[in-house]
Amino acid sequence: MNIISEINKAALEAVKALYGQDVPEKMVQVQKTKKEFEGSLTLVVFPFLKISKKKPEDTAAEIGEWMKQNCKAVADYNVVKGFLNIVIDTAAWIGMLNDINADEHYGEKQATEDSPLVMIEYSSPNTNKPLHLGHVRNNLLGWSLAQIMAANGNKVVKTNIVNDRGIHICKSMLAWQKWGNGVTPETSGMKGDHLIGDFYVAFDKHYREEVKELKAKFVAEGMDEEAAEKKAKDEAPLIKEAHEMLVKWEQGDKDVRDLWQKMNSWVYAGFDETYKNLGVGFDKIYYESDTYLKGKAKVEEGLEKGLFERHEDNSVWADLTNEGLDQKLLLRSDGTSVYMTQDIGTAEMRFKDYPIDKMIYVVGNEQNYHFQVLSILLDRLGFKWGKELVHFSYGMVELPNGKMKSREGTVVDADDLIETMVADAKKTSEELGKFNDMTEEERNEIARIVGMGALKYFILKVDARKNMLFNPEESIDFNGNTGPFIQYTYARIRSILRKAAGQGVTIPDALADNMPLCQKETELIQKMDEFGAAVRQAGKDYSPSGIANYCYELTKDFNQFYHDYSILNADTEEEKVVRLVIAKNVAKTIKNGMALLGIEVPERM
Repeated sequence: MNIISEINKAALEAVKALYGQDVPEKMVQVQKTKKEFEGSLTLVVFPFLKISKKKPEDTAAEIGEWMKQNCKAVADYNVVKGFLNIVIDTAAWIGMLNDINADEHYGEKQATEDSPLVMIEYSSPNTNKPLHLGHVRNNLLGWSLAQIMAANGNKVVKTNIVNDRGIHICKSMLAWQKWGNGVTPETSGMKGDHLIGDFYVAFDKHYREEVKELKAKFVAEGMDEEAAEKKAKDEAPLIKEAHEMLVKWEQGDKDVRDLWQKMNSWVYAGFDETYKNLGVGFDKIYYESDTYLKGKAKVEEGLEKGLFERHEDNSVWADLTNEGLDQKLLLRSDGTSVYMTQDIGTAEMRFKDYPIDKMIYVVGNEQNYHFQVLSILLDRLGFKWGKELVHFSYGMVELPNGKMKSREGTVVDADDLIETMVADAKKTSEELGKFNDMTEEERNEIARIVGMGALKYFILKVDARKNMLFNPEESIDFNGNTGPFIQYTYARIRSILRKAAGQGVTIPDALADNMPLCQKETELIQKMDEFGAAVRQAGKDYSPSGIANYCYELTKDFNQFYHDYSILNADTEEEKVVRLVIAKNVAKTIKNGMALLGIEVPERM
């Protein structure tokens, strides 16, 4: 039992003993004591006044005295109005430190066979272009959320849905046929996703030229500008060819399908490289080309059951007016599916593959309405988690203008961003003298860890619901609320522990109850114990930023302690050992917390 639980239990027993009444646990409010008062924990006594029928000060004093006499963890107390400030006994703090020291993942909960299964979908790329900055935020949030849900004792399945079909894919394929001259990732030396992305851009360039020429021709024939542009867009030879290719794909044409599979395989190899560099991955990948027909079948099934309705033009709709929404198209008049239909098909496949208890979709906030509708439709179709599905909605992420150029000139490429972050980390580390006495291989590895840590932490420390500006320069600062600041503190502690080992100091598995502790040491122990609460809250709120903020606060507290107190040159051997145990566990907690964000920490910097 940790100290807060012990104080909660003692408070309930005190009220029962003093006033003869059982009270529900939720009435016990324990919080950290304000810095200006003596004590570590404060019990709010106002909820008990109706039972005690006494003044707040008198009630607090009576409960405080009872707890001092009957609870070993309570050494003393003081009363400030209706607040009982409790001084915790040193032996209790040492006991807590020993508990933390004994558990490599203190504060985290392990899944069991009976744990609920949470599926988390993230990434969702299109196979006609490489991943960009928006995907970076999406992947980092999805991966971190998966670690947090697992640390809360859930079984977790990380999943991806790849948008591998549709007109946009045919555009890249057609452009490669027309202007590719048989080029491959191997012959070009390019990543496959970038190669295909360039052909998608090439299609758009040639298509716009065709539209411009046709529009001029139609205007010259007397058509107004708007009508001429619309007609030109519909009748441009390139878009007609792309649509013809899509029809052939739908019909299973062998040549088109073979080309589609070949080009997609190039893209997947490119995606895999980017995912690896980002440090993310998946347990199961689904493909739209497999799910869209399942979705159509599920909608037809719903139509037969009277859940949906067919209009005169043969299109199928869901009437959501009773839910305060409008009507939603599910199948077009020609029988083709829309994104909603595909999501229903994907849900059908996933539900057959896994006993899902909770489904979390990590998708940008521009899709809020889509998931509101999807939840209603899945519930209607009988998916037990439909009504409770979670849309983890996040805001846009942008870069300051001029900070980084992308290949297309409009979107920041994920690979460019990763490369720049690692290069900037190496340059900054060299300038600060962090690389002294290291081999080139060590420098490159630390630059990778620091660069990626800077990128991930800067993105994840922000409330996911908010739009954010990512500043690469700010993110690689070794001071302040940044990944490198936390990583450097971890490396510093590891250096201290190596020096202690070099001096022959043995760090015990458990400390004796009578070891000395100063207030700042008890505050660090208390802060480490709060990691479990931070993990639970982050799981409840679906909030990686809560873990990031906890890691920063713990790091900041340790640095203040390290500034005020020497560890290796402590006045006594006992103090040195206690401080080494505290330092070791601060490092462990930082490492575990950063791991929940998908961030590595280096052993030296």
